[in-house]
This record gives sequence, C-alpha cells and structure tokens, in this order.
Amino acid sequence: MRPPERTGEEIAELADLMRARLGVRGRTLRAALARARHRLPRRIRARAARLAAAEPLARHPKLRLTLDHAALARAAAELRDHLDSIDAAERRKGWWLGVLGGLAFNMLAFLALLLAVLRWRGFV
Repeated sequence: MRPPERTGEEIAELADLMRARLGVRGRTLRAALARARHRLPRRIRARAARLAAAEPLARHPKLRLTLDHAALARAAAELRDHLDSIDAAERRKGWWLGVLGGLAFNMLAFLALLLAVLRWRGFV
C-alpha cells in the first residue's frame, strides 16, 4: 500500500502529464480537466473527476486520511495508462490531415458549383 502523502503528488504528476499529452493549460488537475473534457473518453473523464475532487483534500495533512487511497490509485493508474497511450505527434498529424481534407472538399465543392453556374449561364 502506498503512503497517503503520495496521492497529492500523483495527482500533480497527472496534471503535468495532461498538459504534456493533451496540450491543456491549468495549474491543477481540475483546471486541466475542465479544458480537456472533450478529449477524454467518458470513463476516463469520470476517473479524472474523482481525482480532481480529491485534490484539495489530498493537500491537507488530516483530511487526506479520509480519502479512499486504493480507489484513487486505481483511477490514477487508469488515467495514466490512457494518457501514456496518446501520441502528441500523431494527434498533430491527424489534425493537419483533417484541415487539409476539409480544404480539399471545399475547393472541389466550389469548383463544381462554379462549373454548374457557368454551364447554366451558357459560358461552358
């Protein structure tokens, strides 16, 4: 079993990992989670919310003894596993491919509309 003092440190490490992997800002896990809500699956988001709720209690020397450290350790492990599986370079590449795909579609749609108007007006 891990010491109760370690829970607060682990929550802070997870907030740092969220900043690194998801590119969100926020000094605490609660602030980082508020900015990264749509980037996390619902199950992982629920575990992270449990950790964020325990964050202020984990900093207090007497209140940290009231926390369920085993459940928080499981939630932290699950969140860490998910964040470790995220590849930031792959996310950036996917974002750029999405932008370029949308741009290509818009250009094709404009070209088709332009040809339709030119044909309708009798220029083609």
